[in-house]
Amino acid sequence: MNVSRLATTVLQYVFLGTAAFLSIFPFIWMVISSTNKSIDIISGRTGIGDAFGINVANFFSQVDVPLVFWNSVKVSVLATLLTIVVSSLAGYGFEMFRSKARDRIYALVLLTLMVPFAALMIPLFMMMARSGLINTHIAIMLPTIASAFIIFYFRQSTKAFQTELRDAAKVDGLKEWQIFLYIYVPVMRSTYAAAFVIVFMTNWNNYLWPLIVLQSNETKTITLVVSSLASAYYPDYGVVMIGTILATLPTLLVFFVMQRQFVQGMLGSVK
Repeated sequence: MNVSRLATTVLQYVFLGTAAFLSIFPFIWMVISSTNKSIDIISGRTGIGDAFGINVANFFSQVDVPLVFWNSVKVSVLATLLTIVVSSLAGYGFEMFRSKARDRIYALVLLTLMVPFAALMIPLFMMMARSGLINTHIAIMLPTIASAFIIFYFRQSTKAFQTELRDAAKVDGLKEWQIFLYIYVPVMRSTYAAAFVIVFMTNWNNYLWPLIVLQSNETKTITLVVSSLASAYYPDYGVVMIGTILATLPTLLVFFVMQRQFVQGMLGSVK
């Protein structure tokens, strides 16, 4: 039994170690490549080079880094906050308020998850063009505010919310918006944290829709800038790696800062 248990434990650690290595290998390769020249990266060099400083200098000379990061942060943070507010209100309402049409409307919301974004691009572009919002950050944020997945996530998490708290608050004379703001939100803070991580990472890495609606360099986000560097006639892959690292760091920072709350939220923890 001890030998069998030891072998099982060893296999588990080998499997987990291999999976962890495969997960972080692209980032390790990206960091190592950022220290090499473009020709060395193309030739497949895997060692650490001495061109890191040159690559950083070239990236900052080719890209207005403060402006690009400001665009990405502004779009990601505002879109995330708006999405969480709208989706949490919708999820709370779908679970707490009962009516004959509730489940039908909720089913229609979930059906929108089956519609591919490729089928929505042209109608969305026409709507934004007629509204005069092309080449603005508002055009990026508006289609993402009402997220069917986040509404579904909040409604499922709200099932763990104790309705006795809501009933007691009503007895104490609180209005519905006060119950939501002062009771529901603090109790569901781990759910909000998990939703924030998911939505922020989605907005930060958003590429296709910003590529369609943003037309000037002054409005482009970091994902578009890195893509334009990689698609140049003679791309400097060392510079591309620097841009990719800088574009990855904010999402890593948000995830590691909120890692504990994210896990609790994904497990449906309610406090």
